[in-house]
Amino acid sequence: MLGYAEIATHFRRQITDGELNPGDAMPSYKEASDQFEVNRTTIVRAYDILKSEGLIVSRPGKGTTVAARPSIVISGVDRLDRLNRTGRRYGPGEDSTGHRVMRRSVYDADVCRALEIEPGDEVVIRIRTFRQDGQPTSVGVSVYPPRTTNEVPELAEEGRMERYFGEIYTERTGREVTKGQRTARARQASQDEIDALQLDAPAHVAVAVLVTNVTFHDEDGPLAYWEDTYAPGTRIPTA
Repeated sequence: MLGYAEIATHFRRQITDGELNPGDAMPSYKEASDQFEVNRTTIVRAYDILKSEGLIVSRPGKGTTVAARPSIVISGVDRLDRLNRTGRRYGPGEDSTGHRVMRRSVYDADVCRALEIEPGDEVVIRIRTFRQDGQPTSVGVSVYPPRTTNEVPELAEEGRMERYFGEIYTERTGREVTKGQRTARARQASQDEIDALQLDAPAHVAVAVLVTNVTFHDEDGPLAYWEDTYAPGTRIPTA
């Protein structure tokens, strides 16, 4: 028997995956109770969680529906998980713009440490801004060292990648790609991030943003570093 938190997770995933769309009716308490074979109180508690997260809303006489604009924004890793589950790159109302691909020498200590490269080594950097209903929500940056782009040269080409790089890498090398632990930290936003997220910030005023990152590996070492920077006030799932 599922608990209320697990039931909330079930519906949360359906909403973020696009199986339940904005405005769709949620099952009634009785329907959900029958579906999961639990009592009404368990369903009420599950729905209360989703309401507190801004994912569903209840209106007298109209029942409970998926919110017009879900307030939870998922990271690149979560989008990858969704792609594997559903085959869909984007959720309802979600898209991405500002795609850029560049070769650069990297000096960021965190990136160099994660990819086990020396400061000044050349990498391929891919950048895009994710939006929900036209509103920027996060900036995604992915960094690839030469040993990855040697096997997947498409990473250095302009335009969106049609497939997950790890899938292509495994096909060509026979080596499995695994993702490490996602971590989060707060820092000051760069001007590029402020512009991409369309933040109304006075000049010379520091803007704090939340940043998550994860490193991908194969048996020989790191293959990619992904980082997502979120607009202030954005809520993201951490589990």
